[in-house]
Amino acid sequence: MFATAVRHFSKHSKPKMKPIELQTPPEQTQTITRVIFDIVKEHGPLTIAETWERVQEVGLRGLTSKRHMKIVMRWMRERQKLRLICNHVGAQKQFLYTTWFTKPTNTIKQPKPKSDPGQP
Repeated sequence: MFATAVRHFSKHSKPKMKPIELQTPPEQTQTITRVIFDIVKEHGPLTIAETWERVQEVGLRGLTSKRHMKIVMRWMRERQKLRLICNHVGAQKQFLYTTWFTKPTNTIKQPKPKSDPGQP
């Protein structure tokens, strides 16, 4: 019982993260967020890598790197322009970004179970 109490009081809570403040000018931020939002809206739920590929195809000049895009997407999540969903299949997880207006039942792509011909 003493060990349980020690474990309970030794745990630290997760530190609160302050809101993100983007360093880009507001006009450039608006352009970047509009392009990312349109890409996610048009092409459905996307991972970070898929989103980065689409942004490179568009040729957006405001983003300097993939890390910068991830920061902007986190900023968009804070302002509820995007949301993050988890597609959990078996032992693997896949985190997908989607808009707030898409239904979660349509966004999760579950593999169809294989029917076993030996079982009735």
